[in-house]
Amino acid sequence: MAIFLTKESKVLVQGMTGGEGMKHTRRMLAAGTNIVGGVNPRKAGRTAHFDERAVPVFGSVRDGVERTGADVSVVFVPPAFAKAAVVEAADAGIGLVVVITEGIPVHDSVAFHAHAAKKGTRVIGPNCPGLITPGQSNAGIIPADITKPGRIGLVSKSGTLTYQLMYELRDTGFSTCVGIGGDPVVGTTHIDCLAAFQDDPDTELIVLIGEIGGDAEERAAVFVRDHITKPVVGYIAGFTAPEGKTMGHAGAIVSGSSGTAEAKKKALEAAGVRVGGTPTETARLVLAHLETERDVSHR
Repeated sequence: MAIFLTKESKVLVQGMTGGEGMKHTRRMLAAGTNIVGGVNPRKAGRTAHFDERAVPVFGSVRDGVERTGADVSVVFVPPAFAKAAVVEAADAGIGLVVVITEGIPVHDSVAFHAHAAKKGTRVIGPNCPGLITPGQSNAGIIPADITKPGRIGLVSKSGTLTYQLMYELRDTGFSTCVGIGGDPVVGTTHIDCLAAFQDDPDTELIVLIGEIGGDAEERAAVFVRDHITKPVVGYIAGFTAPEGKTMGHAGAIVSGSSGTAEAKKKALEAAGVRVGGTPTETARLVLAHLETERDVSHR
C-alpha cells in the first residue's frame, strides 16, 4: 500500500546535524522511518543521538550508501548547497532524493534535475514537504500523526493543503501522500504520481491538489483522461487570487487566462475529475464516492 516509499526504505538525511535536520530527523524516526545515517563532511564519524536512537554521521553520501545500503536521501541543506547535495546523492546511486529546501535558484534546480534524470534518480521537490506512507515511513516534514494507513493516494503542490486533506480524511486513511512542491521546476510531477497510484493495487481513489500558475494541472487532466481508470477527485487553490501576481509558491503566477484556477478546474472536470470548491468540500466528494462504491459492492 505505497508508492515510492515503504517501511523497507533506508533513509539518509543530508544536513541532519543542522537545526532543521535534527528536528525533523527526530520526527521522522518517531514515525517509524528507517533512518540509517546522516551526512556532514565536517562531522564524519560522529553519532547523533535522538532519545534512545543513535544515528551515525557519514562524510559523504557514497560512504553512507556503501555502509548502510541507503536508497533514499532527504535534503535539509541551505539553498546554495542544494545542487551539490542532489548531484552527490545521484552519483552515489540513491534512487529517491527528497529536496525540502526552498529558495533554490531555478537554474540550479534545472541542473540537478537533469543530472538526476541521467542517473535514474527520482527527485521530489524542491520546496516541498516530502512524502509519507502512513504507518510505514515518512521522508520530509509532513506530520505523521494526522492520518492513518488507507486506500487514498494524494498528490499535491501545496504542503499546507496536503496536511489539511490528510486531516479531513484521517478516518479513511492514505496509501501514500506526496507533496511535489510548488516551484516552477520540480522533479516528480502530478502525472508521475498519478501513474504510480494507477499501478498500485491498494490505492482505490486518487486526490489531486493543484494551484494557479503554469499548466501542470491541465497536462495532468489529459493524462487522467487517457490513462487513469481509478476515480480522481481534485482541488485547485487560488480562485480568489489577484491576476498577474505570484502567490506564495514561485510557480503560482498567472499569464492572461492561462493558469487560472477556473481554467484548471474546467480541464480536470472535462477529464472526469470531480473538483471541490474548498478543501472540505473536496474531502466530502471523496467520502461520498467511497460510500457509493461500498453500497454498490454490498448489493
